[in-house]
Amino acid sequence: MKNWISFPKVEGTASRQAHVRLPAGTYERELGREGFFGPATQMHHAHPPTGWTSFDGPLRPRAFDLNHLDHMPNSPLEAPALMGNGSTQVRLWRFKGRMDHLVRNADGDDLLFFHQGGGHLYCDYGHLEVREGDYVVLPRNTCWRLETDEAVMVLMVEATGDAYKLPHKGLVGTHAIFDPAVLDVPALDDAFQAQKHERETLVRVKKRGQLCAMTYPFNPLDAVGWHGDLAPVRLNWRDIRPLMSHRYHLPPSAHSTWIAGRFIVCTFVPRPIESDPEALKLPYYHSNEDFDEVLFYHRGQFFSRDNIHPGMVTYHPSGFPHGPHPKAYEVAQKFERKETDEVAVMIDTRDPLDVYQAMDGVEWGGYADSWKAK
Repeated sequence: MKNWISFPKVEGTASRQAHVRLPAGTYERELGREGFFGPATQMHHAHPPTGWTSFDGPLRPRAFDLNHLDHMPNSPLEAPALMGNGSTQVRLWRFKGRMDHLVRNADGDDLLFFHQGGGHLYCDYGHLEVREGDYVVLPRNTCWRLETDEAVMVLMVEATGDAYKLPHKGLVGTHAIFDPAVLDVPALDDAFQAQKHERETLVRVKKRGQLCAMTYPFNPLDAVGWHGDLAPVRLNWRDIRPLMSHRYHLPPSAHSTWIAGRFIVCTFVPRPIESDPEALKLPYYHSNEDFDEVLFYHRGQFFSRDNIHPGMVTYHPSGFPHGPHPKAYEVAQKFERKETDEVAVMIDTRDPLDVYQAMDGVEWGGYADSWKAK
Protein backbone atom coordinates (compact mmCIF):
# COMPACT_ATOMS: atom_id res chain seq x y z
CA MET A 1 0.00 0.00 0.00
CA LYS A 2 1.18 3.51 -0.81
CA ASN A 3 1.28 6.13 1.90
CA TRP A 4 1.00 9.34 -0.12
CA ILE A 5 2.37 12.54 1.35
CA SER A 6 -0.85 14.26 2.42
CA PHE A 7 -1.22 17.81 3.72
CA PRO A 8 -4.39 19.43 2.34
CA LYS A 9 -3.79 23.17 2.05
CA VAL A 10 -5.33 26.22 0.38
CA GLU A 11 -3.27 29.04 -1.13
CA GLY A 12 -4.57 32.26 -2.65
CA THR A 13 -8.01 32.47 -4.28
CA ALA A 14 -9.49 29.01 -4.59
CA SER A 15 -12.86 27.27 -4.55
CA ARG A 16 -13.92 25.39 -1.44
CA GLN A 17 -14.79 22.28 -3.45
CA ALA A 18 -13.38 20.80 -6.64
CA HIS A 19 -15.29 21.68 -9.82
CA VAL A 20 -17.82 23.87 -7.99
CA ARG A 21 -18.12 27.67 -7.72
CA LEU A 22 -14.90 28.51 -9.53
CA PRO A 23 -13.46 31.95 -8.71
CA ALA A 24 -14.61 34.48 -11.31
CA GLY A 25 -12.37 34.70 -14.37
CA THR A 26 -10.38 31.55 -13.55
CA TYR A 27 -9.87 28.20 -15.23
CA GLU A 28 -9.57 25.13 -13.04
CA ARG A 29 -6.99 22.43 -13.77
CA GLU A 30 -6.69 19.21 -11.82
CA LEU A 31 -3.23 17.83 -11.19
CA GLY A 32 -3.73 14.26 -10.04
CA ARG A 33 -2.00 10.95 -9.52
CA GLU A 34 -3.15 7.39 -10.17
CA GLY A 35 -5.58 8.55 -12.88
CA PHE A 36 -8.25 10.22 -10.71
CA PHE A 37 -7.85 7.65 -7.91
CA GLY A 38 -4.95 9.28 -6.05
CA PRO A 39 -4.16 12.63 -4.44
CA ALA A 40 -5.04 15.71 -6.49
CA THR A 41 -4.85 19.48 -6.45
CA GLN A 42 -7.22 21.88 -8.19
CA MET A 43 -5.17 24.74 -9.63
CA HIS A 44 -6.92 27.98 -10.59
CA HIS A 45 -5.38 29.76 -13.57
CA ALA A 46 -5.92 33.18 -15.06
CA HIS A 47 -5.70 31.71 -18.59
CA PRO A 48 -6.87 28.41 -20.12
CA PRO A 49 -4.24 25.71 -19.49
CA THR A 50 -4.61 24.74 -23.16
CA GLY A 51 -3.93 28.26 -24.42
CA TRP A 52 -0.69 27.45 -26.22
CA THR A 53 0.17 29.19 -29.49
CA SER A 54 2.31 26.33 -30.81
CA PHE A 55 2.97 22.72 -29.89
CA ASP A 56 5.76 20.50 -31.14
CA GLY A 57 7.46 17.28 -30.15
CA PRO A 58 6.37 13.81 -28.98
CA LEU A 59 3.95 15.11 -26.31
CA ARG A 60 1.59 16.71 -28.80
CA PRO A 61 -2.05 15.65 -28.70
CA ARG A 62 -2.99 13.65 -31.78
CA ALA A 63 -6.20 12.71 -33.60
CA PHE A 64 -6.85 10.07 -36.24
CA ASP A 65 -9.80 9.27 -38.49
CA LEU A 66 -10.09 5.49 -38.48
CA ASN A 67 -12.84 5.62 -41.11
CA HIS A 68 -10.05 5.99 -43.67
CA LEU A 69 -8.30 2.76 -42.71
CA ASP A 70 -9.36 0.56 -45.62
CA HIS A 71 -7.40 -2.63 -44.86
CA MET A 72 -9.91 -5.49 -44.51
CA PRO A 73 -8.13 -8.75 -43.57
CA ASN A 74 -10.21 -11.89 -43.23
CA SER A 75 -8.68 -12.61 -39.83
CA PRO A 76 -8.80 -10.48 -36.67
CA LEU A 77 -5.27 -11.64 -35.90
CA GLU A 78 -4.13 -9.63 -38.93
CA ALA A 79 -6.07 -6.48 -38.05
CA PRO A 80 -3.71 -3.49 -38.17
CA ALA A 81 -2.30 -2.46 -34.81
CA LEU A 82 -2.92 1.25 -34.16
CA MET A 83 -1.04 1.79 -30.91
CA GLY A 84 0.17 -0.20 -27.97
CA ASN A 85 2.72 -1.01 -25.28
CA GLY A 86 3.77 -4.03 -23.24
CA SER A 87 0.36 -4.17 -21.53
CA THR A 88 -2.07 -3.62 -24.39
CA GLN A 89 -2.41 -3.60 -28.15
CA VAL A 90 -5.19 -1.58 -29.83
CA ARG A 91 -6.31 -2.78 -33.26
CA LEU A 92 -9.06 -1.99 -35.75
CA TRP A 93 -10.68 -4.84 -37.68
CA ARG A 94 -12.93 -4.24 -40.69
CA PHE A 95 -14.56 -7.36 -42.10
CA LYS A 96 -17.53 -8.66 -44.07
CA GLY A 97 -18.44 -12.26 -44.71
CA ARG A 98 -17.79 -15.61 -43.09
CA MET A 99 -14.45 -16.41 -41.50
CA ASP A 100 -13.08 -19.60 -43.04
CA HIS A 101 -10.94 -20.46 -40.01
CA LEU A 102 -10.91 -20.18 -36.22
CA VAL A 103 -8.63 -17.91 -34.18
CA ARG A 104 -7.19 -17.90 -30.69
CA ASN A 105 -5.23 -15.18 -28.91
CA ALA A 106 -2.73 -16.76 -26.54
CA ASP A 107 -1.25 -13.37 -25.64
CA GLY A 108 -4.13 -12.13 -23.47
CA ASP A 109 -7.85 -11.39 -23.18
CA ASP A 110 -9.41 -9.57 -26.12
CA LEU A 111 -12.06 -6.87 -25.79
CA LEU A 112 -14.09 -6.32 -28.97
CA PHE A 113 -16.21 -3.18 -29.40
CA PHE A 114 -18.55 -3.30 -32.40
CA HIS A 115 -18.56 0.24 -33.77
CA GLN A 116 -20.41 -0.71 -36.93
CA GLY A 117 -22.38 -3.78 -37.89
CA GLY A 118 -22.90 -7.08 -36.17
CA GLY A 119 -23.33 -10.76 -36.86
CA HIS A 120 -22.88 -14.14 -35.25
CA LEU A 121 -19.87 -15.06 -33.11
CA TYR A 122 -19.17 -18.76 -32.63
CA CYS A 123 -16.68 -19.87 -29.97
CA ASP A 124 -15.77 -22.73 -27.65
CA TYR A 125 -18.68 -21.80 -25.38
CA GLY A 126 -21.41 -21.54 -28.00
CA HIS A 127 -23.10 -18.95 -30.19
CA LEU A 128 -23.45 -15.23 -29.44
CA GLU A 129 -25.31 -12.77 -31.63
CA VAL A 130 -23.56 -9.37 -31.73
CA ARG A 131 -24.68 -5.94 -32.90
CA GLU A 132 -23.50 -2.33 -33.07
CA GLY A 133 -22.55 -1.03 -29.64
CA ASP A 134 -21.67 -4.41 -28.15
CA TYR A 135 -18.61 -5.11 -26.07
CA VAL A 136 -17.49 -8.75 -26.12
CA VAL A 137 -14.80 -9.91 -23.70
CA LEU A 138 -13.01 -13.03 -25.00
CA PRO A 139 -10.93 -14.80 -22.33
CA ARG A 140 -7.39 -15.61 -23.34
CA ASN A 141 -7.13 -18.59 -25.72
CA THR A 142 -10.84 -18.67 -26.55
CA CYS A 143 -11.32 -20.22 -29.98
CA TRP A 144 -13.76 -18.23 -32.14
CA ARG A 145 -14.88 -16.94 -35.52
CA LEU A 146 -17.39 -14.40 -36.87
CA GLU A 147 -20.07 -14.53 -39.55
CA THR A 148 -21.66 -11.32 -40.80
CA ASP A 149 -23.84 -10.21 -43.71
CA GLU A 150 -22.85 -6.57 -43.29
CA ALA A 151 -19.52 -4.84 -42.94
CA VAL A 152 -18.31 -4.61 -39.35
CA MET A 153 -15.83 -2.18 -37.83
CA VAL A 154 -14.48 -3.51 -34.56
CA LEU A 155 -12.15 -1.82 -32.08
CA MET A 156 -10.02 -4.54 -30.47
CA VAL A 157 -8.20 -3.95 -27.17
CA GLU A 158 -5.89 -6.71 -25.99
CA ALA A 159 -5.02 -7.12 -22.30
CA THR A 160 -1.54 -8.46 -23.03
CA GLY A 161 -0.58 -11.15 -20.52
CA ASP A 162 -3.58 -10.12 -18.46
CA ALA A 163 -7.32 -10.50 -17.95
CA TYR A 164 -10.32 -8.17 -17.85
CA LYS A 165 -12.20 -7.69 -14.61
CA LEU A 166 -15.10 -5.55 -13.44
CA PRO A 167 -14.40 -2.35 -11.47
CA HIS A 168 -15.13 -2.13 -7.77
CA LYS A 169 -18.24 -0.02 -7.35
CA GLY A 170 -17.78 0.95 -3.71
CA LEU A 171 -20.54 2.91 -2.00
CA VAL A 172 -22.96 2.65 -4.92
CA GLY A 173 -23.07 -1.15 -4.82
CA THR A 174 -22.55 -3.98 -7.26
CA HIS A 175 -25.64 -3.22 -9.37
CA ALA A 176 -24.59 0.36 -10.19
CA ILE A 177 -23.55 1.44 -13.70
CA PHE A 178 -24.68 -1.93 -15.02
CA ASP A 179 -26.09 -4.93 -13.23
CA PRO A 180 -23.86 -7.98 -13.90
CA ALA A 181 -27.10 -9.80 -14.68
CA VAL A 182 -27.15 -8.05 -18.09
CA LEU A 183 -23.89 -9.73 -19.10
CA ASP A 184 -24.82 -12.30 -21.75
CA VAL A 185 -22.81 -15.48 -22.39
CA PRO A 186 -22.75 -17.72 -25.47
CA ALA A 187 -25.41 -20.41 -25.77
CA LEU A 188 -25.22 -23.98 -27.05
CA ASP A 189 -28.29 -23.22 -29.16
CA ASP A 190 -29.56 -24.47 -32.52
CA ALA A 191 -27.22 -22.14 -34.41
CA PHE A 192 -24.24 -23.60 -32.55
CA GLN A 193 -25.37 -27.17 -33.18
CA ALA A 194 -25.83 -26.41 -36.90
CA GLN A 195 -22.21 -25.22 -37.31
CA LYS A 196 -20.71 -28.51 -36.11
CA HIS A 197 -19.07 -30.65 -38.81
CA GLU A 198 -16.39 -33.25 -39.44
CA ARG A 199 -14.52 -31.31 -42.11
CA GLU A 200 -10.89 -30.17 -41.88
CA THR A 201 -10.63 -26.93 -39.88
CA LEU A 202 -7.77 -24.47 -39.54
CA VAL A 203 -7.12 -22.75 -36.20
CA ARG A 204 -4.77 -19.77 -36.25
CA VAL A 205 -3.14 -18.80 -32.95
CA LYS A 206 -1.29 -15.64 -31.93
CA LYS A 207 1.48 -16.13 -29.37
CA ARG A 208 4.07 -13.46 -28.49
CA GLY A 209 2.89 -11.53 -31.52
CA GLN A 210 3.65 -14.41 -33.90
CA LEU A 211 1.06 -16.40 -35.83
CA CYS A 212 0.90 -20.18 -35.67
CA ALA A 213 -1.57 -22.62 -37.21
CA MET A 214 -3.12 -25.93 -36.26
CA THR A 215 -5.24 -28.11 -38.52
CA TYR A 216 -7.92 -30.46 -37.19
CA PRO A 217 -9.83 -33.15 -39.16
CA PHE A 218 -13.01 -31.82 -37.53
CA ASN A 219 -14.48 -28.54 -36.23
CA PRO A 220 -13.12 -28.10 -32.68
CA LEU A 221 -16.17 -25.98 -31.76
CA ASP A 222 -17.89 -29.19 -30.73
CA ALA A 223 -18.85 -28.63 -27.07
CA VAL A 224 -21.81 -30.63 -25.80
CA GLY A 225 -21.95 -28.76 -22.50
CA TRP A 226 -20.01 -26.68 -19.99
CA HIS A 227 -20.28 -25.30 -16.47
CA GLY A 228 -18.21 -22.75 -14.56
CA ASP A 229 -17.67 -19.02 -14.22
CA LEU A 230 -15.21 -18.41 -17.06
CA ALA A 231 -16.76 -17.52 -20.42
CA PRO A 232 -16.99 -14.69 -22.96
CA VAL A 233 -19.45 -11.97 -21.96
CA ARG A 234 -21.38 -9.41 -23.99
CA LEU A 235 -22.42 -5.93 -22.83
CA ASN A 236 -24.08 -3.27 -24.97
CA TRP A 237 -23.52 0.39 -24.10
CA ARG A 238 -27.30 0.83 -23.99
CA ASP A 239 -27.34 -1.30 -20.82
CA ILE A 240 -24.94 1.08 -19.07
CA ARG A 241 -26.73 3.43 -16.69
CA PRO A 242 -24.13 6.04 -15.78
CA LEU A 243 -23.54 7.54 -12.38
CA MET A 244 -24.81 11.11 -12.36
CA SER A 245 -24.71 14.13 -10.12
CA HIS A 246 -26.58 17.32 -10.93
CA ARG A 247 -24.30 19.29 -8.57
CA TYR A 248 -20.83 17.89 -9.30
CA HIS A 249 -19.01 16.79 -12.46
CA LEU A 250 -17.88 13.21 -11.90
CA PRO A 251 -14.39 12.14 -13.01
CA PRO A 252 -13.90 9.67 -15.88
CA SER A 253 -13.12 6.93 -13.36
CA ALA A 254 -16.83 6.95 -12.41
CA HIS A 255 -17.50 5.56 -15.89
CA SER A 256 -15.09 2.60 -15.63
CA THR A 257 -16.38 -0.49 -17.46
CA TRP A 258 -13.46 -2.94 -17.68
CA ILE A 259 -10.26 -3.10 -15.61
CA ALA A 260 -6.92 -4.71 -16.45
CA GLY A 261 -3.68 -4.59 -14.48
CA ARG A 262 -2.09 -1.66 -16.33
CA PHE A 263 -5.05 0.10 -17.98
CA ILE A 264 -8.76 0.74 -17.67
CA VAL A 265 -11.56 1.03 -20.22
CA CYS A 266 -14.34 3.56 -19.56
CA THR A 267 -17.57 4.16 -21.48
CA PHE A 268 -19.20 7.57 -21.84
CA VAL A 269 -22.91 7.31 -22.65
CA PRO A 270 -25.75 9.87 -22.91
CA ARG A 271 -26.71 11.55 -19.63
CA PRO A 272 -28.14 14.81 -18.28
CA ILE A 273 -25.62 17.64 -17.92
CA GLU A 274 -25.12 19.06 -14.43
CA SER A 275 -27.92 21.54 -13.70
CA ASP A 276 -26.61 23.25 -10.58
CA PRO A 277 -25.59 26.79 -11.68
CA GLU A 278 -22.38 26.59 -9.61
CA ALA A 279 -21.23 23.21 -10.91
CA LEU A 280 -18.78 22.68 -13.77
CA LYS A 281 -20.71 21.27 -16.73
CA LEU A 282 -18.08 19.50 -18.80
CA PRO A 283 -14.75 17.70 -18.30
CA TYR A 284 -12.37 19.93 -16.40
CA TYR A 285 -8.87 20.78 -17.57
CA HIS A 286 -6.47 18.22 -16.19
CA SER A 287 -2.92 16.99 -16.50
CA ASN A 288 -2.19 13.33 -17.23
CA GLU A 289 0.50 12.68 -14.66
CA ASP A 290 0.48 8.87 -14.68
CA PHE A 291 -1.66 7.73 -17.63
CA ASP A 292 -1.86 8.09 -21.41
CA GLU A 293 -5.43 8.67 -22.64
CA VAL A 294 -7.09 7.32 -25.78
CA LEU A 295 -10.67 8.19 -26.74
CA PHE A 296 -12.58 6.39 -29.50
CA TYR A 297 -15.71 8.24 -30.62
CA HIS A 298 -18.60 5.89 -31.42
CA ARG A 299 -21.60 8.16 -31.96
CA GLY A 300 -23.11 11.55 -31.17
CA GLN A 301 -21.40 14.88 -30.54
CA PHE A 302 -18.69 14.69 -27.92
CA PHE A 303 -19.62 17.62 -25.75
CA SER A 304 -16.08 18.76 -24.86
CA ARG A 305 -14.66 18.50 -28.40
CA ASP A 306 -14.99 20.36 -31.71
CA ASN A 307 -14.51 18.90 -35.19
CA ILE A 308 -14.58 15.30 -33.96
CA HIS A 309 -16.91 12.75 -35.54
CA PRO A 310 -17.71 9.04 -35.03
CA GLY A 311 -14.91 6.70 -36.02
CA MET A 312 -12.17 9.08 -34.90
CA VAL A 313 -9.72 8.46 -32.08
CA THR A 314 -7.71 10.99 -30.06
CA TYR A 315 -4.51 10.35 -28.16
CA HIS A 316 -3.30 12.49 -25.27
CA PRO A 317 0.10 11.39 -23.94
CA SER A 318 0.96 11.87 -20.29
CA GLY A 319 2.77 15.10 -19.57
CA PHE A 320 0.65 18.00 -20.80
CA PRO A 321 -2.63 19.63 -19.70
CA HIS A 322 -5.72 19.11 -21.79
CA GLY A 323 -9.44 19.59 -21.57
CA PRO A 324 -12.40 21.09 -23.43
CA HIS A 325 -12.03 22.98 -26.67
CA PRO A 326 -12.76 26.75 -26.47
CA LYS A 327 -16.11 26.61 -28.29
CA ALA A 328 -17.30 23.65 -26.22
CA TYR A 329 -16.23 25.43 -23.03
CA GLU A 330 -18.19 28.54 -24.03
CA VAL A 331 -21.33 26.50 -24.78
CA ALA A 332 -21.05 24.74 -21.42
CA GLN A 333 -20.64 28.02 -19.53
CA LYS A 334 -23.95 29.20 -21.02
CA PHE A 335 -25.64 25.86 -20.21
CA GLU A 336 -26.95 25.76 -23.78
CA ARG A 337 -27.04 21.95 -23.83
CA LYS A 338 -29.04 20.11 -21.18
CA GLU A 339 -27.85 16.59 -21.94
CA THR A 340 -25.11 14.76 -23.79
CA ASP A 341 -25.71 12.41 -26.70
CA GLU A 342 -22.21 10.98 -27.15
CA VAL A 343 -21.01 7.42 -26.82
CA ALA A 344 -17.25 7.03 -26.53
CA VAL A 345 -14.74 4.42 -25.36
CA MET A 346 -11.78 5.64 -23.30
CA ILE A 347 -8.61 3.64 -22.74
CA ASP A 348 -6.32 4.97 -20.01
CA THR A 349 -2.91 3.25 -19.90
CA ARG A 350 -0.39 3.48 -17.09
CA ASP A 351 2.48 2.85 -19.52
CA PRO A 352 3.24 5.14 -22.48
CA LEU A 353 1.75 4.13 -25.80
CA ASP A 354 3.54 3.88 -29.14
CA VAL A 355 1.60 5.00 -32.21
CA TYR A 356 2.20 2.56 -35.05
CA GLN A 357 2.77 3.02 -38.77
CA ALA A 358 -0.82 2.08 -39.67
CA MET A 359 -1.89 5.50 -38.37
CA ASP A 360 0.42 7.50 -40.64
CA GLY A 361 -2.09 8.17 -43.38
CA VAL A 362 -5.14 8.94 -41.23
CA GLU A 363 -3.85 11.61 -38.82
CA TRP A 364 -5.43 15.05 -38.47
CA GLY A 365 -2.25 17.08 -38.32
CA GLY A 366 -3.92 20.22 -36.98
CA TYR A 367 -5.40 18.67 -33.85
CA ALA A 368 -2.89 20.32 -31.48
CA ASP A 369 -3.95 23.70 -32.87
CA SER A 370 -7.66 23.06 -32.27
CA TRP A 371 -7.44 24.50 -28.73
CA LYS A 372 -6.39 27.91 -30.04
CA ALA A 373 -9.04 30.57 -29.39
CA LYS A 374 -10.78 31.48 -32.63
